[in-house]
Amino acid sequence: MPKAYWIARVDVKDPERYKDYVATARPAFERYGARFLARGGSYEAMEGVARGRNVVIEFASMQAATDCYNSADYQAAKAIRQTCADAEMVIVEGYEG
Repeated sequence: MPKAYWIARVDVKDPERYKDYVATARPAFERYGARFLARGGSYEAMEGVARGRNVVIEFASMQAATDCYNSADYQAAKAIRQTCADAEMVIVEGYEG
């Protein structure tokens, strides 16, 4: 079964409030086995419009990634994030070729 990834591009408007999002999301990430591969480090924009923060989170499966996103814990965190950041996120299935 291929792994799956959350890929998020975020512009944080309120860094202090964003900390609340991170803390509120933590239980969902722990419950669904999230592993952060990239979390806001330095980047170089090669094409298109960049955002200030880029995050890649690995999950064991597409089901785990989707269940995490849809969980009550993450939805509570998402509600906070939407007040303090603009973001795009996709969940993508990994390639096992």
